[in-house]
Amino acid sequence: MRKYLLLVLLFCLQGFYAQEVEFTAKPSKTTLGINEKLRVEFTMTKDGDNFNPPSFQGFNAAGPSQMISNSWINGKRSFSKTYTYVLTPTARGTFTIGQASIDIDGETYKTIPFKVTVTAAVAGANDPDAPITENAGKGIHVVAEVSKTNPYVNEPITVVYKLYVSQDASVRGTRQMDIPQFNDFWSQDIETDSRSVQQGMYNGENYRYIVLKRVVLYPQKSGRLEVEPLSMELTIDVPTGRRDFFNRPLMTQTTKVMSSGSKYINVKPLPEKGKPIDFSGAVGSFDFKVTPSKTTLSNGESLQLNVEVLGKGNLKLFNLPKPVVPSALEMYDPEHKEKISIPLSGMQGSISDNYAIIPQNKGKYPIKAMTFSYFDLASGKYKTITTDEIMIDVQSVPGTSAGNETTSSSGVNKQPVQTTEQFRFVALDTKLQPINKKPFFGSMLFYILLFVPFLLIPVIMLLKKQKQARDNDVTGNKIRKNNKLAKKYLSEAKKHLGNKEPFYVALEKALHNFLKAKLNIETSEMAKPNIQELLESRGAKPETIDDFIKIMNSCEFARYAPSSGAAMQQDYDNAVSVITKLEKEI
Repeated sequence: MRKYLLLVLLFCLQGFYAQEVEFTAKPSKTTLGINEKLRVEFTMTKDGDNFNPPSFQGFNAAGPSQMISNSWINGKRSFSKTYTYVLTPTARGTFTIGQASIDIDGETYKTIPFKVTVTAAVAGANDPDAPITENAGKGIHVVAEVSKTNPYVNEPITVVYKLYVSQDASVRGTRQMDIPQFNDFWSQDIETDSRSVQQGMYNGENYRYIVLKRVVLYPQKSGRLEVEPLSMELTIDVPTGRRDFFNRPLMTQTTKVMSSGSKYINVKPLPEKGKPIDFSGAVGSFDFKVTPSKTTLSNGESLQLNVEVLGKGNLKLFNLPKPVVPSALEMYDPEHKEKISIPLSGMQGSISDNYAIIPQNKGKYPIKAMTFSYFDLASGKYKTITTDEIMIDVQSVPGTSAGNETTSSSGVNKQPVQTTEQFRFVALDTKLQPINKKPFFGSMLFYILLFVPFLLIPVIMLLKKQKQARDNDVTGNKIRKNNKLAKKYLSEAKKHLGNKEPFYVALEKALHNFLKAKLNIETSEMAKPNIQELLESRGAKPETIDDFIKIMNSCEFARYAPSSGAAMQQDYDNAVSVITKLEKEI
């Protein structure tokens, strides 16, 4: 009996100690800027083997460093073993740190996954390795220079990101960590030669600098708006404190993430006083023209009416006024054309709508005078340009002649009564004969026509139900729409081969719409780690996923680097190949 009691006691003690085993993951924080670092500690209360860390997707991991604590207090043992990793973010977004595992006494323990949100760069970023790299970054500055801090809505401002390096500092390499997201702005990147080193002044001292990024911004709302920072990972020479045989300081290299910091601008709303009724948001300095290709038409001719705005301002951000024509002139939807260049000073060039107009009747028809209003930045007032009325003289149209048509001054055509044909006598004697000797009533055709509508009723009801189900299938309709858009933009990219910017814009839209169709996600969810995770869950092969991510990266960075026609053709072929593979694998 005592043996049985002893065995029960041992089992209870074993269960008690087993319950005391803990294996936890503890992050130093769950929200950090892209220029910060994160410390993650995996701690166990009993020693184990076969420690397997998570993949740390979205981060560069350094470590692990290991620490063991073993103590006895009042006869009770306290043990802990910790694996520590220092993580550096590689992109913005929300990332999941997965499960780590450890084997303890033949049992496998796993940590609970947790999410970490990486935001834009923050001021006063923490650095767990600060004592090691405290001298790194001295004399090096990433700066955002804003041309104007109090613009009007839709007034262009220029932001130039620069890397300043003093004469005593040395940077061995740079890598852009984050692309600023200009919320509440319309933005356009301006190409720059980042390898061109220039001399300039910073804080009253001579520095070398390179331009990292240039962008033109058009604020889309009033108030205090943030211009997001640019973050760079820099490889910097740091002195070790030792010297070589010739008494020269020995250097080592370290990496450091530096940010330009956020800039804020106060955007003024456009004044309400004096705002014209037809104002559509044009801001700048413009000229307005309405030009017909001809004003006299005959023999079925048509005319082209060109409505054009020229000048400097937010040309891509407003609509042109639409002409009003009489009902006797049939006007078709316009062909929109843009001839716009975007230097650092902002958009300049012209936009136009070209209308095809076809007359229906003979006469003289006025095209009413048109007005275009804009806000002039130079004077700070609204201005309105009014064109002259255009008179269109239609001398003849197909199917009429001068002899049987008269025109009043009001433009209404009057047709005279035709009296060239004489009356004929009515035949009094008629001879009627049946069209068909067999009666229609009771024939096979009669019964077919009688019963076919009834047979079609269930078919019509079935088709109606299918249409209703299809209309109610919001997700399916969205997927079908995105599929069409992906094919459309892929075709558009092919047309723009050799023209870098529209080619990569169309190719990126094709990739995004393909993901929306296949993964049922929105643009806000298109962080690369999230895309990779979703594609893996759908059965896509890792090498195919890597190829897809490479093409997305190529589209994102194409504006910042020169690109040849051969490179564009290769990117297009790779995109078609990868999309085809994913179609089969997903």
